[in-house]
Amino acid sequence: MTDLPLEQAVRIVEGAAAGDVAVHSVFDEATFTATHVVSDPATRKAAIIDSVLDFDPASGRTSHESADQIIAYVEAEGLEIEWLLETHVHADHLSAAPYLQQRLGGTLAIGRDILTVQSTFGAIFNEGPDFARDGSQFDRLLLDGERFRLGSREGIALHVPGHTPADMAYVIGDVAFVGDTLFMPDYGTARADFPGGDAQALFRSIHRLLGLPDRTRLFLCHDYKAPGREHFMWETTVAAERQGNVHVHSGVTEKAFVAMREARDATLGMPRLILPSIQVNMRGGNLPEPEDNGTRYLKLPLNSL
Repeated sequence: MTDLPLEQAVRIVEGAAAGDVAVHSVFDEATFTATHVVSDPATRKAAIIDSVLDFDPASGRTSHESADQIIAYVEAEGLEIEWLLETHVHADHLSAAPYLQQRLGGTLAIGRDILTVQSTFGAIFNEGPDFARDGSQFDRLLLDGERFRLGSREGIALHVPGHTPADMAYVIGDVAFVGDTLFMPDYGTARADFPGGDAQALFRSIHRLLGLPDRTRLFLCHDYKAPGREHFMWETTVAAERQGNVHVHSGVTEKAFVAMREARDATLGMPRLILPSIQVNMRGGNLPEPEDNGTRYLKLPLNSL
C-alpha cells in the first residue's frame, strides 16, 4: 500500500463539486447495515454498495425485502446499475448481490485480497475442492489504486485492511464508501480480531482515509447508535472523524489505538450471523450448492472461532 493511490483519490475529491454524485441509503435495522446507491446525475449510471439478503437463522429462510427496496428505488429513479461493490466479506449480514445482479445487471466487484479470506475461511469451513479460492465468484477483483468509471464520474479503489485483510474503500466524486473501517465519530472504529484482522493495519488504514480532504463525505456500512443518540446515522465527513472519533481522533497514537482496540475486542462476542454470512459472502453472495436431496446447507463449525 503506497501513498500514490491516496494522492489520486485526493485529486478526485478536489476535482468534484459538492454533491457531485447522489447517494441514497437503505438501512436494515435487523443487521444495522446501510446499503448505498450512488449515482451520476448526468448519466443516471449507478452502483450499489454492500447489499443485504434478509436471513432468519432460526428457520434458515432467506428473503429479499431489503434488496427489493433497492430495486424499487433504482427503477423509480430510472437508474442503470453499472457496479455491485462489496467493501469486504461481511460477518454480520448476507449479501444480496446475485439477486440484484439478476434483476438489475452490473459488474460484481471486491478487493483482490478476497483470495486471502477465501483461503482462510475455506479451511475453517473445511470446504472441498469444488469451492474456488481464486475469487472467480466475482466479476472483477480490484487492486489498490485501481480506477473505474461510474457514468461520467471517476472512482478509485483503496485497500484499507485491518478489520479484515481484504477491506476496500471506494472514492467516487466527493464521496468515500468506507465499509466497516470507521463508524460514526461517537461510536468509533471497527473490530480487528477476526481471522486475518490486525489493529495496527486498521489504524494505518484509517489514517489513510483521514488523508482525504476534510469535506469528503464518508458513508459507513453500519451504525449501532452510540449511547445517548436516538437515531441511526451513516454519513459523516473526514473532518468530523478526524476531530471527534472517540477511538482515533487527532492526537491518538498508533500504540494507544492498538492497545485500546485489542482490549476492547477481547470483550466482544462473535456477530450473530458470522458463520452463515462468511460462507455466503466469500462465494460472492451465492448460497452453497444443493446437496443430493436438492437442499442447500450452511455449516456450523464447533469451537472454531
